[in-house]
Amino acid sequence: MNFKIALLAGDGIGPEVINEAVKVSDAIAKKFNHNIEWKSALVGAAAIDAVGDPYPNETHDVCLASDAILFGAIGHPRFDEDPLAKVRPEQGLLRMRKKLGLFANVRPTFTFPSLLNKSPLKKERIQGTDLVFLRELTGGIYFGERGRKDNGNTAFDTCTYNRDEIKRIAVKGFELAMKRKKKLCCVDKANVLESSRLWRETFQEMEKDYPDVKVSYEFVDAVAMRLVQWPNSYDVLVTENLFGDILTDEASVISGSMGLMPSASVGLENSLYEPIHGSFPEAAGIGIANPLATILSAAMMFEMSFGLHNEGANIREAVNKSLIEGKVTKDLTEKGEKFFSTSEVGDYLIELIR
Repeated sequence: MNFKIALLAGDGIGPEVINEAVKVSDAIAKKFNHNIEWKSALVGAAAIDAVGDPYPNETHDVCLASDAILFGAIGHPRFDEDPLAKVRPEQGLLRMRKKLGLFANVRPTFTFPSLLNKSPLKKERIQGTDLVFLRELTGGIYFGERGRKDNGNTAFDTCTYNRDEIKRIAVKGFELAMKRKKKLCCVDKANVLESSRLWRETFQEMEKDYPDVKVSYEFVDAVAMRLVQWPNSYDVLVTENLFGDILTDEASVISGSMGLMPSASVGLENSLYEPIHGSFPEAAGIGIANPLATILSAAMMFEMSFGLHNEGANIREAVNKSLIEGKVTKDLTEKGEKFFSTSEVGDYLIELIR
């Protein structure tokens, strides 16, 4: 098979982890007789520095012309430290999601048997955790009306959802639940927020269409607590943009490192695959970034965009073996333990794949 894949490395450690994912993907393609045509494009701070736009039209065209998108990370401290900056890397990410219609963010959380002791949570609490968040990605407070009034002394951000936006992410959630354990949790704040009441109302109306799925409704604060108490009690969780952003970052530490979890953003025009971590600029260029989340995102890409499940499984098997054998980056070691560089981990995975 032949694939065209857009490559958006972005900022910070993005280019380094993307490079390893490309190496591993090319090794898989060679092993299974596929051909990948990579097309690089600018996004984030790198795009602002080059052309003054965090998501240039040229980048959008590359994404539209591709079969899938592999994305690194965006962000730079100079923008975070300047609250008056008119153009920010994150604006490019939001615009990309909106223009490509990337409305469903699929973020799995699972544990590796060899890393159970690396988690900040007790082993007996996290063992067997295998859950998936579906976060609505193109609506809510991140895209609502915002501004200042009273001479800049009052600020507002508006959370707005319509029924169709909720229904399309709910369909994805119900369909995913049917393929898994037939359990779905709708996460909201319906005791306070009108937008959450519309979420709950919409899910309740849809229950009859999926009679085999057991649906629960929980407030976001309760889910935040239960994620660290009994994460393995959840299977599929569906929620709105802001809640999903916060909860998925919380869930990411269950595995032991933010450098381990992949994600996919499913859209109307295309699908994008990216690690859940940020650009981590402090680690850029010194070879300590963990590439596994990006490499596992590539595995999701092979499976979800191309239907190549053996290829995805082959990548995950190599990752599991490298973890068992201790071929890991600094974030997965204790003080004094041997660790390997970003590129050394990628090279070892290629050896295993071959």
